[in-house]
Amino acid sequence: MIDFRSDTVTRPTAAMRDAMASAEVGDDVYGDDPTVNSLQAHAAERFGFESALFTATGTQANLLAIMSHCGRGDEYLCGQSAHNYRYEGGGAAVLGSVQPQPIENEPDGSINLDKVRAAIKADDLHFAVTRLLSLENTIGGKVLSLDYQRQARALCDQHGLMLHLDGARIFNAAVKSRCDVTEIARHYHSVSVCLSKGLGAPVGSLLLGTRIFIERATRLRKMLGGGMRQAGILAAAGRIALDQGPLRLQEDHDNAAYLSAGLAGIDGVEINPTATQTNIVYARCRAGRAKELRQYLAERGILITAGEPIRFVTHRDVNRQHVDQLLDGIRRFYGE
Repeated sequence: MIDFRSDTVTRPTAAMRDAMASAEVGDDVYGDDPTVNSLQAHAAERFGFESALFTATGTQANLLAIMSHCGRGDEYLCGQSAHNYRYEGGGAAVLGSVQPQPIENEPDGSINLDKVRAAIKADDLHFAVTRLLSLENTIGGKVLSLDYQRQARALCDQHGLMLHLDGARIFNAAVKSRCDVTEIARHYHSVSVCLSKGLGAPVGSLLLGTRIFIERATRLRKMLGGGMRQAGILAAAGRIALDQGPLRLQEDHDNAAYLSAGLAGIDGVEINPTATQTNIVYARCRAGRAKELRQYLAERGILITAGEPIRFVTHRDVNRQHVDQLLDGIRRFYGE
């Protein structure tokens, strides 16, 4: 099957499988797994932080960040479309007793900083205490500008807030911004990075921050059932993903742009190809035929979502020929 549903569907490379098979391991709950320790030290240095923590998922990394920055009854500000608000099961509220305060995202994915400033609660016993601003980059495939992120950090410093980045696809943002990933990460007190999306690892994310912050997050990870014992088997693949995965992300962006241009030429599809910035493409089926299209393509070996809009995601396991097959399938669907 050719799978355009997400970049989470990538399969580990032969090099990753070899590294996993031969990984030196220990008990990570005791801090004894040398492969995990090596990945964490390497990641901290790569992103310019004091420490890093290997986690099972990006959802877990974001939850640990929110719970490490905020206490029970505190509040974090985020975008209405933020993954850690909409798509992570309400974990911050349910498990951390931390109140989310969502703010509508702008068309470019940012949050209006004047609205952020207005949402910070006064020092009044009626209100939750605002502790944290959480941003996402990329968000819906869109890239936050470096200047915007600099302004967000200045606002947080002015008001005594911490600033977290859900950087699940931070390398996609860096490639699009034509900068090193540290130019993005340096604006934040903490950053989460997914290894199992476009970078191609089978499992895992990283959380980065100060040494004290990561010590707190490590304790919380254990509380949340995230002690993974001989996790070096997974970390070995994560190290390869971290080092090699970013080198080919431009190919995914190019394929997404090619797909967008192709979809724009199909009468039954509504799309703004200039809105595609990285590896995520959004398009709508005219007359609401997304579910029919999904079924039609699945019968021909191509997997897509059936949302409104449809989200197509390019990644390492789809190439230009696969994109052509997808476009041909959609053309045939509307021609029948």
